[in-house]
Amino acid sequence: MTRREQTALGALAFVLAVTAVWWALALWPLPADAPLWLVRTRAVCFGALGDTLPNGAGWSVLIGEPAAMLAALFVVWREEVAGGLGALARTLAGRIALGGALALVVLALGLATARVASASAARRTLTPDPRPLTPDTYPRLDRSAPPLSLVNQLGDTVTLARFAGRPVIVTFAYAHCQTVCPIVVHEALDAQRRLAALGPELVVVTLDPWRDTPARLPTIAQGWGLGAHAHVLSGDTAAVQRVLRDWNAGAARDPATGEVAHPNLAYLVDAAGRLAFAARGRAEDLVTLAGRL
Repeated sequence: MTRREQTALGALAFVLAVTAVWWALALWPLPADAPLWLVRTRAVCFGALGDTLPNGAGWSVLIGEPAAMLAALFVVWREEVAGGLGALARTLAGRIALGGALALVVLALGLATARVASASAARRTLTPDPRPLTPDTYPRLDRSAPPLSLVNQLGDTVTLARFAGRPVIVTFAYAHCQTVCPIVVHEALDAQRRLAALGPELVVVTLDPWRDTPARLPTIAQGWGLGAHAHVLSGDTAAVQRVLRDWNAGAARDPATGEVAHPNLAYLVDAAGRLAFAARGRAEDLVTLAGRL
């Protein structure tokens, strides 16, 4: 094997190794106590908030950049790469090395496929059915509600167990949002008012713990017009991100601007603490679904 062939194979191995690290960084499930630098790196590079999958731009980076590097390598050193691979294939040790490398590639692709399938399945269990269903035919989730333990505007730790015996509306918003979030909160408050006979609690989990800190929650609650039975929740960044991930809020934050892309999503938790329904947060839909609790 010539020196140029060795260099070409080294470059190929480097590209594959970088690709493996890149995909692991984007897809590996994050623990609840993941360091902030790692969470922010995933958000910046792949548009993945917490443990969610990359957004469209993130997938473009994951697929496009390795493909571009491989294409450049084969354009510049096509003969050297082919010659080096051929030289390896002519020896027993080389064939073993090639077989091992191929097995690692197949294993990595399998793990990535399993991770995407698992995350997609988890998302489908919590998000509303995208088909044009009406609220009176929305499927009932009937499952244990995900964990929730954050601080409200009064400085109290709020858990769903605190509201045992009453239904709870859970939705997501953040104070700096001037487009969707005011509508989300208004619709949730309207639903709570119209369901007064059931005595529902309203919980709004912040999507922006970086700025919606516990110290700012009283001001946010006042600005949103939250009453005695409505709570805006925050906490340390890791705790909030864990809640967003567990509730599959599907938010992606742009670290450069602080803006958060997110769906208009609300959940109804029944009086027994079971997650009953997921819906887009229109007051009319929530009122209809509450009639099915």
